Amino acid sequence: QVQLVESGGGLVQAGGSVRLSCAASGSTFSAYTWAWYRQAPGKQRDLVARIFNEGTRLYADSVKGRFTISRDNAAKMVYLQMNSLKPEDTAVYYCNTLYTAFPWGKGTLVTVSS
Repeated sequence: QVQLVESGGGLVQAGGSVRLSCAASGSTFSAYTWAWYRQAPGKQRDLVARIFNEGTRLYADSVKGRFTISRDNAAKMVYLQMNSLKPEDTAVYYCNTLYTAFPWGKGTLVTVSS
């Protein structure tokens, strides 16, 4: 059973940066398109960014130009570099495959203060 463990969140001021990490167990990591999602209080979970196994990256319009997703297949890690953070980026951030193939982890909370 694959387990997903997100880390790196915290409290940051608007305009600041945070780097999130996601550790994924399991032997088929490299075959998947990996993604970051976020869920703000009282809202649904939304797709933020995804990275295909050949490296193509796609982003939600709300984060384009500010966030960068990356992956390390050997280490089975997915990262999200978040720059120029805004209060509306406040949410719990989760990683999973693009079609949410695995059970959700606990996520990591990012709080952006104005």
